[in-house]
Amino acid sequence: MDAYVLLKVAHILGSTVLFGTGLGTALHFWLANRSGDARAIAVSARSTVFADFAFTTPAIVLQPATGIAMALVAGFPLSSPWIVASIALYFLAGACWVPVVFIQLRLRRMAEQAAQANAPLDPRYASLLRAWFLLGWPAFVALLVVFWLMVAKPSFAA
Repeated sequence: MDAYVLLKVAHILGSTVLFGTGLGTALHFWLANRSGDARAIAVSARSTVFADFAFTTPAIVLQPATGIAMALVAGFPLSSPWIVASIALYFLAGACWVPVVFIQLRLRRMAEQAAQANAPLDPRYASLLRAWFLLGWPAFVALLVVFWLMVAKPSFAA
């Protein structure tokens, strides 16, 4: 297997893990929150935080490394419009994801405290959850567009 194919496989697997884990854990956490059960939310929050650190974080590192290497091996200039747009959208997704991680840590702690005390969730929980939800959308849409850019490689020529 040549270097380009190996990089491409790693890049596709990384993007699948990044997107799939993000979407899967977001859905799992959102559904747990809809239950209103602090115990279920705490369990879901723990698994969501774990998945972010075990799967999403390594994929976040893998994507630019394999993407840039693949572009260089294939001879695509890094100034190609579709590469520049992909990188910009990737940074946008990351700018949304970083605060989401910290919000998830706070939500997990709040849910665990409520579950242990058999008490309702802290009133601040709802506003943090709303921020978590709203930050997820631009990241999700940005990564969808990056997928399209990776496949279509448009020139953006007028």
